[in-house]
Amino acid sequence: MNREEAIRLLEEWVTNQGLRRHCLAVEQVMRVAADRRGETSDQIERWGIAGLLHDADWERWPEEHPGRIVDYIRQKGDDEVADAIAAHGVHWGVPHVTPMSKMLVASDELTGLIVACTLLRPDGIRTLDVAGVLKKFKTPKFAAGVNRDEVIEGVAILGVSLEEHIAFILEALKENAEGLGLVPTA
Repeated sequence: MNREEAIRLLEEWVTNQGLRRHCLAVEQVMRVAADRRGETSDQIERWGIAGLLHDADWERWPEEHPGRIVDYIRQKGDDEVADAIAAHGVHWGVPHVTPMSKMLVASDELTGLIVACTLLRPDGIRTLDVAGVLKKFKTPKFAAGVNRDEVIEGVAILGVSLEEHIAFILEALKENAEGLGLVPTA
């Protein structure tokens, strides 16, 4: 599966613009992570597709999530991407054995929180820092849909500190801030 096909699928299955933005943001984080690991261009593409499609079935089939998208990707012949998506929830009982699956589980919820932080700021992500994200992380009513326990367990699976991973995600998102709508438009 290439990115064009993945985008078409995302647009077909997801109508909610906020969910689309989330998927695109997680794609960005995954691509940057793969690039920094020194992965090949093919692997960077696959990591990006895992991020892009990880929640593709959530809107239409929430009771089956992530089963529909995992099955779809398996039918396309990419078990590694399917396995990473199948494991992006810490309580689903799917092991996190690949670097891709570990990065996805550590990045999904936290990226959602960081994007929510940017949407409230007059300058978007430009001056958002780790301390600002941590403050919102410790406020349960802020972005209440973000599962903080999942964030903590995800970064533990990845083997990094919460602060370190927040800093990484901020850097990754800033690389495509305009494309993701994370900075105000003139």
